[in-house]
Formats: sequence, C-alpha cells, structure tokens
Amino acid sequence: MNLFKKIRRPFKYSYFNAAFLIIGINIAVFLLLKMIPRLAVYLSLNVIFLREGHMYWQFLTYMFVHGNFSHLFFNMLGIFFFGIAVERAIGSKEFLLLYFITGIMGGIISYFVYLLSGGYMYFLMGASGALYGLLFAFAVIFPRNNIYFWGIIPIPAPILVAIYVGIEISSQLLSFRDGVAHLTHLVCFAVAWIYFVVRMGINPWKVWKDAYR
Repeated sequence: MNLFKKIRRPFKYSYFNAAFLIIGINIAVFLLLKMIPRLAVYLSLNVIFLREGHMYWQFLTYMFVHGNFSHLFFNMLGIFFFGIAVERAIGSKEFLLLYFITGIMGGIISYFVYLLSGGYMYFLMGASGALYGLLFAFAVIFPRNNIYFWGIIPIPAPILVAIYVGIEISSQLLSFRDGVAHLTHLVCFAVAWIYFVVRMGINPWKVWKDAYR
C-alpha cells in the first residue's frame, strides 16, 4: 500500500515546453548525424553494440535517431500535436516521465526480442515508440476528442488507438519487411497502459467505456 502511494505521488504541476525541447533535440541530432553519419551506429539500438560494446546509452539515444527527413518530420509532427496537449494536461514532469518510460521500455523489450530471435543486424531508431505512448495518453486524457486522419476523416482518439493496435499486430504477425518496428510500437502501447494503471491509478478501458456509454 505504501509502495503504491509512493509510486502515485503526483509531481507539483509545472509547464516548461518539454515537448518543444524534445523536438529541438531530435532536430539537433538529425543535423549532427548529417555531418557525422557514422555516429548513428553508436546512437541507434543494436544487439551486438549493446551486448559486446556495453553501449547501454542506446536504450535512450535510439529515440533521437531518424533515418531520413520524412521519418523525423512525421514523428515530430505527432509529438507537436499529441505531446503538447498531453503535457499541458498532466504537466511537464509527468509528461517527461511517461515519454521516457515508454520509449526506454520499448527499447529494452525490443532488445531482448532481437537477442532471442537472432536479429543482431537490426538497428532500432526513431521516436515513434514513445510517440505511440503519447497517442495512447491523449486518447485516455481526451477520450471524446476526434483526430482527423490525413486531416480529413474524424476518428475518436480511442478508436484510432484501436486501429493502430490492429495494424501493428497484423503487420507483426504477417512479418512485413517494411523497416518499421511494429513490435516496439505495440510494447509502447502496453507500457503506456500499465503506466496509467500503476502510476496514475486510471483504468483506460473504464475511461473509454464511460466516455461512450
């Protein structure tokens, strides 16, 4: 009981544009890698570099590495739309804790999956896992809000999460070789769910059920 009280002890609310800070760091890393491309090998998450080289920082740094401009642009666009709204709702400290826990846990679990499946040549990179955690948080905090898919089709936030979960599961099971870390995305959805239950004492399913009762 005391443990749960400590885990759920809220931060004093503060807002200091952490989402913009994350976007800025991602852009800075992208520009740095344009000047020093080989650095991406040391910042992305790779089984061999982690196991043999003990480069444990990769569990964090992989989230700031992007393969090309479109990869960076769409992830930063997602952080801009969902991250800022989530940050304003729960405060910058809670936002950062949620963002990094989902992203880091996504990296850790992906590492063990790659290790056990022999995926030694994979290089995990990108903020999309943590972004999926933010999308999940947005759907819990604003369950009645519509998200305009491609800027045209209004979809309730929880329904969009369900659609993405379905896409990621089917893509993972069908082993699509599209260079997308579907498993990491699913892990980050799951971690975000656990975060709301354990850290915030909120059952996402109950929130969504009550919102559309």
